[in-house]
Amino acid sequence: MTTPVSPSVKHSHQAKGLESIEPLVRSVEETPDPIPTTITGTIPSWINGSFLRNGPGKFEFGKDRYTHWFDGMAMMHRFHICEGNVTYSSRFLRSDSYISNSEKNRIVVSEFGTLAMPDPCKNIFARFFSRFQVPKATDNASVNFVKYKGDYYVSTETNYMRRVDPQSLETKEKVDWSQYIAVNSATAHPHYDREGATYNMGNSYGKSFFYNVIRVPPPGEKATEDSADLDGAKVICSIRAAEPRKPSYFHSFVMSENYIVFIEQPIKLDLLKFMLYRIQGKSFHKVMTWDPQYETIFHLVDRHTGKQSEVKYRAAPMFTLHQINAFEEDGFLVMDMCCGDDGEVIGDFTLENLRRGPGEEMDKFYNSLCRNLPRRYVLPLTVDEQTPLDQNLVTLHKYTATAKKTKPREVYMTHEELHDDELLQYGGLEFPQINYNQYNGRPYRYFYSCGFGHVFADSLLKMDVHTKELKVWRYPGLYPSEPVFVASPKATEEDDGVVLSVIVTPREEKSTFLLVLDAKTFTELGRAEVPVTIPFGTHGHESQYTH
Repeated sequence: MTTPVSPSVKHSHQAKGLESIEPLVRSVEETPDPIPTTITGTIPSWINGSFLRNGPGKFEFGKDRYTHWFDGMAMMHRFHICEGNVTYSSRFLRSDSYISNSEKNRIVVSEFGTLAMPDPCKNIFARFFSRFQVPKATDNASVNFVKYKGDYYVSTETNYMRRVDPQSLETKEKVDWSQYIAVNSATAHPHYDREGATYNMGNSYGKSFFYNVIRVPPPGEKATEDSADLDGAKVICSIRAAEPRKPSYFHSFVMSENYIVFIEQPIKLDLLKFMLYRIQGKSFHKVMTWDPQYETIFHLVDRHTGKQSEVKYRAAPMFTLHQINAFEEDGFLVMDMCCGDDGEVIGDFTLENLRRGPGEEMDKFYNSLCRNLPRRYVLPLTVDEQTPLDQNLVTLHKYTATAKKTKPREVYMTHEELHDDELLQYGGLEFPQINYNQYNGRPYRYFYSCGFGHVFADSLLKMDVHTKELKVWRYPGLYPSEPVFVASPKATEEDDGVVLSVIVTPREEKSTFLLVLDAKTFTELGRAEVPVTIPFGTHGHESQYTH
C-alpha cells in the first residue's frame, strides 16, 4: 500500500542531502549567571529590555530517555539588551516534574510522548495497579512565556503554569487553572487586548466536552505580596464539542477587535483511547488522530458579550497551530493563519526521527512531512434568513476566498492562498509573528515567520500580505528561532523596528547568536554571539521594552 501524499507535500520542493540536526536536540547545561556576548555589527541603542525564550533542554534522567521532542524539560533563556550590549543567562524550570525526576534520577512524570514507567521497587501487583491510576498532568511548561495581570508565566497545554521572574528566571509558584475557573487546561497562546486583559481557551469535560473562552482582567492595583493573581478570571463562553467523545486538539485561536473564533479541526482526541492508554502503557500523542472525515468548523463568539453565533462556518479538513492575524472589514472577518492538509505531523517529532543521520534518512523524514502554508479565510458576519443560498457572499473584490450559505445557519468557506509559488522553495512557513501591539486584530500588511527547508526552521521570512512578496534571511547550517518584532521608539510605519531571532547551528559547538534584523529591509544590523550551545526551542517573548 502506498502512503498517500498530502496536497501540501505534493506542491513543495523535495529535499535532498539534508544535514543532521541531532546536536540541536541534545541536553545542555544551564547558565544561571548572566554572561557577556560578543557583538558584531550594531545592536541599536534604543532596544532596552529582555528577549525571553522557552523550549526543551534536557532529554534524559539517568538511564531513562524521553521519546518526543516536546517532552524535554523546559529551559528558559534570557538575552538582556541594554545600550547596545547583550548578556545571556538560562535556567531549567524547577517544575515538580524536573525536581521529582532529578531526585529519583529517572523519569517519574509522564509527558506528551513518554510514559513514566512504574517504580521498579514496587512488587509486581502494585506495579500492575499503578497503571490504572490516571496520570497527574505535567507542569513541565516548555512552550511559551505568557503574561497575566502583568506577571510572567511559562506555559504548556495542561492546567498548570509556573510563575517566573523574567529577570533572574527563578521559578516561582505553580498555578492550577482549575482552582480559579472550571477548565482542565489552557493553551500557551493567549491573546491580549488594548486594555491589558488576557484571553485564552481551555477545555472542560463532564457530561459533555466544552471548549471554553477565558478572560483574565487587566492588572488592577498590584497587591503588595509577591504572588500569582488570576482573580477575576472567568469563562465568557462555552462551546460544545461537535463530537463529545472525539473533541478536537487546538493550540491557539483567532481574535479580532470584537470577535474570537475557535477552530474545531479534525485532529481528534479519542477519549476512550485516553482512558485505555494508561492501562496499555501508551503515551499521550498516540491518542491524537488526524480524522479528515470531519470538516473544519469555525465557531464565532462576540468577545464583549460572550455570545456565540448560531451560524456554523465550515471548511474542508485542515489543521492549524498558529494564527497570523484577524481583522474586521465591511461586515467581514478576515482571518489569516498557517495551515496544513495533513494533521498526522504532531506525533512525528520523536527524538528518534529528529536524530536521524544526514542524507537519505533525514530526507525521507522531511519529505514525508506536511508543509504549512499561510491561508486567508473571509467569514461573513451578517448571515440571516434573508441571505441567499449558494452564492459567494464575499463581496470584497480584493479577496479570492469564498463563503456560501449552504443551508440555514450554515456557511461553507474556501480559502485564498496567502503566498506565491516562491514560498514553496523555502518549505512553507510557521511560527508567524506581527507587530502585535499596534496591529493585532486590525488591518495589517506584514508578518514575520520561519521557513522550513529542513525539519527545523532554516530561514527567516518577511511576507507582505498585500503583494505576497517575500524578503528572506537564509544561510546554510544556521537555524533561526521564531522571529519577534520590536517597534522602534519613533515608529510611524508598521515595519519600523527590528526583528530578533536566536540562531543555532549543528555544525559547531558553542556558536549560538542573537540576530537583530532591520524589520523594513530585512537585513542584518548586528549579532550577539554567546559561547554556549542552545537547543532548538519553541516560542519567544520580548519583555519590558522601555524607550
